[in-house]
Amino acid sequence: MEIQLKIIGALLILLAIVHVIFPKYFNWNQELSTLSLINKQMMQIHTLFIALTLLLMGILCVTSSTELTTTILGKRISLGFGIFWGLRLFVQFFGYSSKLWKGKKFETTVHILFSILWIYLTWTFIKIYLS
Repeated sequence: MEIQLKIIGALLILLAIVHVIFPKYFNWNQELSTLSLINKQMMQIHTLFIALTLLLMGILCVTSSTELTTTILGKRISLGFGIFWGLRLFVQFFGYSSKLWKGKKFETTVHILFSILWIYLTWTFIKIYLS
């Protein structure tokens, strides 16, 4: 499982870095211009903290895979991560409208790939906790 955690760590670090392109890719200059200042800044700051959380979670998986798989605290942290990613998987299907991806090749592909990733993360962390 340690190798799985190192792979997960690398994927989470990559996902954190990808957040850097969100403002340009999602055209936030135009899209957020109609929002109030508080709503605009909440989007930007929450995205920053999501990216930071992903980065730190990834670093923890890469640098502390042994501890996450062998210690009581590590297993409890893994359980927390498993719950976190399980909830993220739930939101993938029930939080976002299917109108955002159905009938769109690229968006459907991204939806499927991220669904698989959330399943992988959830399964791995829960398996660590149960082992």
